[in-house]
Amino acid sequence: MARQVFKYTKKVLKKVAFNFTLFKKELEKASDVLLPHEYEELKIWVESYINKHPHLSGVV
Repeated sequence: MARQVFKYTKKVLKKVAFNFTLFKKELEKASDVLLPHEYEELKIWVESYINKHPHLSGVV
């Protein structure tokens, strides 16, 4: 089930990517919900996602 939470978190982050503040808030929520290794994987994904969406730079 934890993997489903990871996938859902990525889905939510994509939906709120238009707003820096919402993106950061959802990322903080993810740190509470995800397992440590999943959160590390999410951070890697976020860094690559930020390259495509420069307005989110500084969120990590």
